Amino acid sequence: MTKQLSFFLLLFACNLVAAQWQSKYEAKMLVDGNDTLKYRIMYPKNFKEDGNYPVVLFLHGAGERGSDNEKQLWNGAKLFATDYLQERYPAIVIFPQCPSDSYWANVDVDRSSYPINLDFKYSEGPTKALEMVMDLLDSTIAEPYTKDNQVYVMGLSMGGMGTFELLSRKPETFAAAVPICGGGEPESVSVYANNTPLWVFHGAQDNVVHPLQSMEMVSALLKAGVYPKFTMYDFANHNSWDPAFAEPDLLPWLFSHTKKTTQEVSE
Repeated sequence: MTKQLSFFLLLFACNLVAAQWQSKYEAKMLVDGNDTLKYRIMYPKNFKEDGNYPVVLFLHGAGERGSDNEKQLWNGAKLFATDYLQERYPAIVIFPQCPSDSYWANVDVDRSSYPINLDFKYSEGPTKALEMVMDLLDSTIAEPYTKDNQVYVMGLSMGGMGTFELLSRKPETFAAAVPICGGGEPESVSVYANNTPLWVFHGAQDNVVHPLQSMEMVSALLKAGVYPKFTMYDFANHNSWDPAFAEPDLLPWLFSHTKKTTQEVSE
C-alpha cells in the first residue's frame, strides 16, 4: 500500500468518525419574521417522548458565527456526543449559531488593540440573536420531556459573554453555568448569584479577552456572598476551552446541580 493511499484512507476514516458524532445533532431553525436562528440539537440515545431529560445550552465563540449550521459544533459539541457520555449523562443539548452580523452579548467590541476592549450594554436589551436563543430555550423547556430544574448553560469567548448576560436576563432558569474566557457587567450578578452555581474558566495568557474580564465577574460574585469555582490556567491563551473540556470533573459537576426552589433560595 502506498503512503499516499494510506493517508487518504486515514483521512477518510477520520472524516467518517467526525460525521458519526456530528450526525447526532439534528439541524433545525427558528424563524421569527425576517430573522432566523439556525441550531443543532442532540437528543439522548433511545429518546422517549415520555422521558425526563436535562437541557444543556451551549453558546459558541465569534469565529463560529455564520449560517452554515455547522461551525458552532467545532468546540464543545463532541464533549456531549460520545457514546459513553450519552449513556452516563443523557440530555438534550442545543448548539445555536449566531448570525455573522450579530453577537450573543450586547457589547461594543473594540478590536483596535489586543486584548480587545469590551463595553457591555445590558441596559439596551438583548441582541436579536440572544432574544431568539431565549425563545428557543423557553420552547424547549416547555416540552413535557425536559427537566426544568436541570437546565444548564455553557459558552466560550463571545459565548462566555452571552452566558453571563443570559444568566442576568433569566436568573431563575439555570441550575448551573460554565462561562469560559468571557466577561460581562459585574453589577448584574446580584440577580442570579444565589440561584446559579458557576464554574468560570480563563487562560492567564489570554491576549484576546483579558483574564481580568472573568476575574471581575468572579470578584462581583464573591462580593455578593457566593463562592464560584474559578480556574485560571497559567499556560493557556484564549483557547482555555481546550483544558476546560478536558477537566474530568466538568460534566459531573455540571449535572450534579439542580435548580433551587424559591424556599431553598430564601433560606
